[in-house]
Amino acid sequence: MAKTPAGKSDDVVADELTTDGVTRGKGRATPTRREREAANMRPLVPTDRRAANKEARAKMAAARDKARIGMANGEERYLPARDKGEQRRFVRDYVDARFSVGEALIPLMFLVILTTFLPESAVYSFIALWAFFVFTIIDSFLLGSIVTRKIKKKFGPDSVQRGTRWYAAMRAIQLRPMRLPKPQVKRWKFPT
Repeated sequence: MAKTPAGKSDDVVADELTTDGVTRGKGRATPTRREREAANMRPLVPTDRRAANKEARAKMAAARDKARIGMANGEERYLPARDKGEQRRFVRDYVDARFSVGEALIPLMFLVILTTFLPESAVYSFIALWAFFVFTIIDSFLLGSIVTRKIKKKFGPDSVQRGTRWYAAMRAIQLRPMRLPKPQVKRWKFPT
């Protein structure tokens, strides 16, 4: 490290070394160590604990709201580990773009519960529910095959992330408005 001439600070030397006639510098004096330490001083325990706790709760609530909104919007840094990555985004977009049989499963279950109060139609509603359940399983299996094939085509044959079929099936069974992260594509607008 080069020594500065005696009696001159680093800022003065830097200003003298400029040859284009423009003086350069920070425009303020360098704070002393005592000034910096005084600026950083704060009590270890706050004097008003209630106010400090209230402020801490407010900060945590704001952070949770920000994370909840970020997750709902599909921001990568707020997503849980199971939803992160390009392949998972592709699967979400593909599932959200199509209509899945499983989306109607929950409303149909609710109807079956209501029809159990009518004894003459209860047996038929249970048979219809089981048939619909079988169609949902077949649709989920086909969806998993389609998504796996498209991922192999887009990302390479050896790069299919583990659990992709299950991820697609579980998202397809959920009602569209209740999915998290929220659907980012409209119906029938499949990702490329």
